[in-house]
Amino acid sequence: MPGPARVALALGSGGARGYAHIGVIHVLEERGYEIVSVAGSSMGAAVGGLYAAGVLGEYTEWVRTLTQRDVLRLLDPKLRAPGAIRADKIMSRVSELLGGALIQDLPIAYTAVATDLLARREVWFQDGPVDVAVRASIALPSFITPVMLNGRLLADGGLLNPVPIAPTAAARADLTVGVVLSGEAPVGGAATPQRESARPQPVEEWFERFRRTATQVLDRDLVRSVTSRFGGARRSEPVTAASQAVEEVFGELPAGMGMFDVMQLSLEAMQALVTDYRLAGYPADVYVTVPKAAARTLDFHRADELIALGRELAIAALDEAGRPDG
Repeated sequence: MPGPARVALALGSGGARGYAHIGVIHVLEERGYEIVSVAGSSMGAAVGGLYAAGVLGEYTEWVRTLTQRDVLRLLDPKLRAPGAIRADKIMSRVSELLGGALIQDLPIAYTAVATDLLARREVWFQDGPVDVAVRASIALPSFITPVMLNGRLLADGGLLNPVPIAPTAAARADLTVGVVLSGEAPVGGAATPQRESARPQPVEEWFERFRRTATQVLDRDLVRSVTSRFGGARRSEPVTAASQAVEEVFGELPAGMGMFDVMQLSLEAMQALVTDYRLAGYPADVYVTVPKAAARTLDFHRADELIALGRELAIAALDEAGRPDG
């Protein structure tokens, strides 16, 4: 009698939307799948490492209790660091749960993916302390401070590999499942260029399109609450008549938009394109796609609803793929 189907699981980057990974794992286990390999970038590396170490249940219980005030305290913002958040308090709890676990000793094959900013290369952690690998992988530029390890300046793995399927290729698996946390980008994705005139248009021709996009993308109260203490740059150079004429063409920037909002939107635009290319080269058998609009990057107080969303999307994806329940 054949055993349960063996699954290789790739968990994508996407901040608090990564709580959906927990729901996906719950569904796979309930349906009798055996997860034999897991790779992750950023939040995917954190959830994947905790799962492979057998402590995801304790982590889940903890994050379900977090309020928005708790999250702000745990994020530990630092003005002078090369990232708004040091994440020391969060990693202290993660390290406590992992209890010194080593990747090579885990019962499930595990890879945490980071980016070497100096070498501009992807880095795979497949041995050594799990918590060190997770910390390197979660360093989202402009938010979480990068780290130096063995001469490498390491940052978020999602910069170069948002859904790391390639590290699971050697697994003897029947099924590869990829969890994408950047689906249904509200700006329409990067695949099709949008043609636009440089001539100003009447407000009624573009306002509704802007309103819909801004509602989904710019409602980032939690991000602003962390970054509002960092003042934006002010114009100090003289304004010439020519530059003034150009500036008069443009409208006002969205209310409340700060430097960190612009940096995050820029990263998200880049990652959408990188994801498309990487998944074309290393396709999964089943994709669970979490909409980008489901949560903001730092909405770590919304564990219950995002775990439930992951469950719902995993059930739908597996059913649509027509896979056996195990």
